[in-house]
Order: sequence, then C-alpha cells, then structure tokens
Amino acid sequence: MSATAIPLLPLLREGDRLDSEEFLRRWEAMPGLKHAELIAGTVFFMPSPVSSLHSDAHTEMIDWLLAYKSQTPGCHTGIDCTWKMGPLDTAQPDLFLRVLPEYGGQSSLDGGYHAGAPELIVEISGSSLSRDLGIKLDLYRKAGVREYVNVVLQPRQLIWRQLNRGRYREIEADEDGLLRSRTFPGLWLDPAALWNPKRSIRTAVQKGLKSPEHAAFVNAQLRRNKGK
Repeated sequence: MSATAIPLLPLLREGDRLDSEEFLRRWEAMPGLKHAELIAGTVFFMPSPVSSLHSDAHTEMIDWLLAYKSQTPGCHTGIDCTWKMGPLDTAQPDLFLRVLPEYGGQSSLDGGYHAGAPELIVEISGSSLSRDLGIKLDLYRKAGVREYVNVVLQPRQLIWRQLNRGRYREIEADEDGLLRSRTFPGLWLDPAALWNPKRSIRTAVQKGLKSPEHAAFVNAQLRRNKGK
C-alpha cells in the first residue's frame, strides 16, 4: 500500500498578499518564524537585530504597564502578541493594555489569539518607524485602538495619541510634565524618565495609582464585573 503524500504549505514570505486566515495558517506551520504581521493584506517581517536602545525602551515600558496592571482589576497587558484585527489585518504590537471583556473591554479571544483591538498599544519605533507611523497608525485607528503610544528612538521622543471622533490627536503633557491616559485613569507617564537612568519610570504611575481618578475607575470596574 503506497503512502499518501501530505502537501506542504507554501512558506510565508515578506510581501505576500494574503488574508488573515491564510497568513495564520502558513505562520503556524513555520515554528521558527517568531515575528510577522499582516497589514492591509501584505506580509511584513519584523526587523532584526534589535538594538540595545530598543531593548532598554521596551523594558521600561513593560515595567510601566505592569505597575499599572498589578493594581488595576480587569486590566491585562502583554508583549508581542498576535492580534486578529480584521480579515486582512493581523498585527503584532510590541505591548498592549486592554480591559478584559468581562469588565466591559472591547477585545476578545478567537482561536487562541486576541481579536479586535486593545484599548492601548505601545510600539518601540526604531527601524520600524515608517511603518509604525504610517500603515500601522492607520490600522490601529481604523481598528479602534483608543490610545497609541510611539516611543521613537531617533531622535528620542514619545508620542501619545488618543482616538477622538475617528482621528488620532496627540495628548499633551500637563503643567507638571506628565502625560496622562484618558482611557486608563491613573496611567501616568514621565517621558523624561524613559531616557534618564537616574529616574524611575514607575514614579509617575505610582502617583497615578494613588489618585482619586484611579480609585473611582477601580470601583467602577469592580461594580461592573459584580453585576454580571
């Protein structure tokens, strides 16, 4: 009895034109490929290698989000997760913060992947700068990501945008120099601390976590979940 040949899936290649279903099917068959995205139906691979500046900024922003998540029930953060944002869009943002669906969040899970859009995304923008500020910004806007934070490595700057009536508008620092989330009360950031090793990225967010706005947000989240 002859063996039946099992057809191999085509390799995923940068520049391929696919839909999200086929993109994930091919990617799942390539366990050695760790970073890829489908944006507007086109496959993109993530740039490599990663600079020390990129790694340092990534670590600082992870610490910032973890500090907030640890004291805010109903919130969830993650790193390099694949998001099914549409039939032609499967993104892999550097970091995200979302409200869990049982607490009223806008995202969900679909087949083991996050689906929809998280409330906040962070991208560390070095060699990926043109993509992050171009087609990915447009994707996140259309998908409904409420706040989009770009950490630009060269020249060093942080851009925080809020979705307002279908358009992204930049959030300006308050008089004390801090940036404050409109979606996540108490999520405060001192942009200078991101680049200064003598300052802690946690200082501002720890102040935010003690604010009346954060307390009200937590109470509202707990009431919302208790009522379900």
